[in-house]
Amino acid sequence: MAVAEAQLYAKVSNKHRGRSTSALLEPLLAKGFPAHIAQKALVATGQKTIEDAVKWLNSHCNDPSLDDPIPQEYALYLCPTGRLHSRLQDFWKESKRQCGQNRAHEVFPHVTLCDFFTCEDQKVELLYDILKRVGDSFSQSFPPSISLTLHASPSYLGFFIDDSQANVLKDFAVAFSSEASALADCQVKPSLKQFHLTLAHRFYPHHQKTLEQLAKCINPGEPCQWVAALYSRDMRFVHYQRLRALFQYKPQNIDELMINAGDLIYVDPTQQCDASEGWVIGTSHRTGCRGFLPENYTKKAHESDTWVKHREYVFETASGSFPKTEKEPKVKLNGEAHNPSVSKSATNVLSLQLPPNAALRRGVLVMCHGERVDQVFGKSWLQQCLTADGKYYRADLNFPSSLPRRKDSMKQFECDPPLSSCGVFQSRLIGEALLDQEVTVSYVYSSPALRCVQTAQHLLQGLGLHQKVKIRVEPGLFEWTKWEASRAIPNFMTVAELVEASYDIDTGYRSNFPLTSLVPSESYEDYASRSSAVIKQIITACPSKGKGVILIVGHGSSLASLTRALAGLPSRDSGDFAQMVRKIPSLGMCFCEELKEENKWQMVNPPVKTLTHGANAAFNWRNTVMED
Repeated sequence: MAVAEAQLYAKVSNKHRGRSTSALLEPLLAKGFPAHIAQKALVATGQKTIEDAVKWLNSHCNDPSLDDPIPQEYALYLCPTGRLHSRLQDFWKESKRQCGQNRAHEVFPHVTLCDFFTCEDQKVELLYDILKRVGDSFSQSFPPSISLTLHASPSYLGFFIDDSQANVLKDFAVAFSSEASALADCQVKPSLKQFHLTLAHRFYPHHQKTLEQLAKCINPGEPCQWVAALYSRDMRFVHYQRLRALFQYKPQNIDELMINAGDLIYVDPTQQCDASEGWVIGTSHRTGCRGFLPENYTKKAHESDTWVKHREYVFETASGSFPKTEKEPKVKLNGEAHNPSVSKSATNVLSLQLPPNAALRRGVLVMCHGERVDQVFGKSWLQQCLTADGKYYRADLNFPSSLPRRKDSMKQFECDPPLSSCGVFQSRLIGEALLDQEVTVSYVYSSPALRCVQTAQHLLQGLGLHQKVKIRVEPGLFEWTKWEASRAIPNFMTVAELVEASYDIDTGYRSNFPLTSLVPSESYEDYASRSSAVIKQIITACPSKGKGVILIVGHGSSLASLTRALAGLPSRDSGDFAQMVRKIPSLGMCFCEELKEENKWQMVNPPVKTLTHGANAAFNWRNTVMED
């Protein structure tokens, strides 16, 4: 069978196919791999070594799509190397740190020559030959240096290439696309628009000034050697989100996905309705397998992290001559440099953004509550902890040691659950971290949900402010009521009951949003409006002369709804909002600082890191150790 498939492969392959691919394919066929699968493995690994292909095949042994005849998509980019690339990486890093991620961060610095097109696996070697042949024919006419001019608009920042030089690049792209279309049966469209190298795209207008300042620190005349590089991507996952695994996860159930630290995962945002809170359904880039995985084991990855680099053609230019003694970082697919140093010019811009009195500004720290008990033990957690006569007992050490007394039924805790023991520990640990960073908390606001009040209480204990700063219970901080499973507003503990339970409550606080103002199943627009109003009321109620931090303990939804309103940003789309909230872990936080001289607030990095930890499954020694 392998011989017949090899003959078929030989018929459809171009007679000028290079020896390299043949040399790589034949050993795989000798190992018993079918020709189409062996070719698929070679293409997926950039046709570099037999070892890479065999490793890919072993990893994808359970891939349900292994036999699918789905070709890869390819693109031809012109990429800078050398000092210019290093300076661009500095910009990538600083712009992301100061202004957050924008669309340009998804891909490394490049000029698009030919946008993505499909090519059958057995014809990819022809693209390599075409790239070399066309590159050789343009090597003498390629510009000795490329002139870059900075261009800025409210949603785009980048370098435009001089027309005369761009025309040569366009001719190169047209020549490549013409040969690829004729010889490799590909529908390749060369880029004929204004040739440009994007620095930032789809950013918030108020970040434009900062981004321009950073961009002006890049000297476009830095020594640079340009390379035309061929990349591929899996066309099935073009519109998916990409996550990178931070830790290993071993499946506990048959429908869960095995992941290793560093694995890349494809996630379709439109197919997450079957996933429980804190989980996502994803497909592993490494294995091709699909299943559930804990979202807090991952972080967002860049689009180009999953791309494969195949071949490149290096253009020898005058500007390509730079000192060999200077070690330049290699081109990385995710747009981040190995060189950790930031250029002096970029550092100077950073100093302009953070004046000496920045530490004295007012700040607002918005935080999600700690781990809630039903997040671990499910909605029926209370039934697991009640004796036959209705008394509470601790069925697991992660259940609370006791429940506070309330006048109405204990059943009300099902809709207003407390923190787990780990949630208490998390909260106190974050409070201690804030204390270590000398964060001065002047005011504390909390949602009326018990888990939020408890989180605020233990944060204050970690800060050493127990009984010194009182908690203002603010009903307006409760989460989007549409997410309440009971379709009703929970019966929260009263202020009197919270005080009786020894929580440090400000009994004199009067809110402009009483509990009676909360409407069940409110619209997203109403929730966004409520959040905007409540954060403005809180800021007004706290004297502007103070330089301490206003701590707000709310829900996952609070991080975006409160901070975006405070920073003057528009509300997210309701669909995007729901997906965003799913990614916020226990004690996730956002921080805003006041720019009083400009009469506005801006989001900056929180004063402490968030807390990440793994799952710890229930254990029964008798069923595990003694079972035969």
